[in-house]
Amino acid sequence: MKIHLTSVFVDDQAEALRFYTEILGFVKKHDVPLGGEDRWLTVVSPDEPGGTELLLEPAGHPAAKAYRDALVEEGIPLAQFAVEDVMAEYERLRALGVRFTQEPLAMGPVTTAVFDDTCGNLIQLATEPQ
Repeated sequence: MKIHLTSVFVDDQAEALRFYTEILGFVKKHDVPLGGEDRWLTVVSPDEPGGTELLLEPAGHPAAKAYRDALVEEGIPLAQFAVEDVMAEYERLRALGVRFTQEPLAMGPVTTAVFDDTCGNLIQLATEPQ
């Protein structure tokens, strides 16, 4: 068993696609119209095009809004992305205007940072222990 797809709820799929591709560096994998403005819209890591897909899922359901709002209010990230160097990624993203809610913080062998994805979520970056 392996994780094939996971999702983040987003307020605006077009803005989410721009942020996740142009700012974070993911690449679009699927973009299928679902009727109306909603799409089956996924991105993947350019390093693993056949790897786990991230679905940029419309946040229209009331439960999604309540869930995301509660996480943001508590400062809890919705998802975590692994990077080789949190400090370098923090500096790169800050230079692109990304707002961080937690600067890089070393916790034993792992360093983390948390940013606002502009789409209603907090996302954590983390190094993987060597």
